[in-house]
Amino acid sequence: MELCVRASSLLLGLLLQLLSSVDVVSAAQKFGINYGQIANNLPDPTQVAGLLQSLNVNKVKLYDADPKVLTSFANTGVEFIIAIGNENLQSMAGNPGAARQWVTQHVQPFLPATRITCITVGNEVFSGNDTGMMASLLPAMKAIYAAVGELGLGGQVTVSSAHSVNVLATSFPPSSGAFREDLAQYIQPLLDFHGQTNSPFLINAYPFFAYKASPGSVSLPYVLFEPNPGVRDPNTNLSYDNMLYAQIDAVYAAMKAMGHTDIGVRISETGWPSKGDEDEAGATVENAAAYNGNLMQRIAMNQGTPLKPNVPIDVFVFALFNEDMKPGPTSERNYGLFYPNGSPVYAINTGAGGVSGRTGPFDPYSAQMFSSASRLAMTSGMGVVVLLGALFLRASSARD
Repeated sequence: MELCVRASSLLLGLLLQLLSSVDVVSAAQKFGINYGQIANNLPDPTQVAGLLQSLNVNKVKLYDADPKVLTSFANTGVEFIIAIGNENLQSMAGNPGAARQWVTQHVQPFLPATRITCITVGNEVFSGNDTGMMASLLPAMKAIYAAVGELGLGGQVTVSSAHSVNVLATSFPPSSGAFREDLAQYIQPLLDFHGQTNSPFLINAYPFFAYKASPGSVSLPYVLFEPNPGVRDPNTNLSYDNMLYAQIDAVYAAMKAMGHTDIGVRISETGWPSKGDEDEAGATVENAAAYNGNLMQRIAMNQGTPLKPNVPIDVFVFALFNEDMKPGPTSERNYGLFYPNGSPVYAINTGAGGVSGRTGPFDPYSAQMFSSASRLAMTSGMGVVVLLGALFLRASSARD
């Protein structure tokens, strides 16, 4: 077993050396990445730090406040969103001391070496049926916000919470966007808090789910940012050529209906699975590459939505790695841009979809990231790593 682990680490190390030995673009990527860890085969966080640095990704969102991850990214300049789990909300809501202790333990020791810029309190709390948890969300956020201020970190760290796009009762046309009536009692004061603290409203939005539910009626090009006739909002006369932008503007409209035009919207999660069950229409490598590639290209162009054309979309792609222990359908374990060994699940063709003829900077095989000689070396090197892995696994099987 020990030999197996050492060999796996060696293979990942070789791959990271290959990634770091090529010419990369000097500018940082403009999108963030969700770094989930519901898996038993992920690389050490120090290796992940090297991988993301080699790709110039400088924004990462966690689902916890893993001290090993935060320590591994010290002095890298990478910005972090860290999280407090739903299971902690009720205790923090009723105990400001618990909130202060959490910030003292999980935030303060890592600053300023690790750039923690936001704490999300809970994740998709309004998607369940636990009204006690829903009622605890805002008090817990206020407790964390107060603790951050008391410790002198208010100028560095904001406080928010991530919500499913299903908090909307209406999302089309975008101008008619409205929050669910049963959630109004929670969302109205939550929006007031965001307005007062100048913190963003975070949304997890997955056009894949809409296509999966109705592949016969939802246009695949429309959800993949590919050429399509688009749809027009009859109230604003604005034209939408993709679903994600329509969802973002629907959130803006829903907030406006509650009296707020002073809050920004960030997409805390979006992505497309490269594999799924038989009944998961659209979950393919090709569609995943198209969705993420076309999205990344639009982000690189500083594109805004039709309602907010001068406000570049702010997106965290889901996810960094395939996570083999996530429950649910097969798609849940196949959102990663990378396999746990650090190799890409697919080459992102940011020129696909007709948005622009140029190739985007994130494609691990693109001319902007690698020279032709480097691409050849990368291809050959990847082959060596795969061959070494195969030989190792064969030898291990023979020993067993």
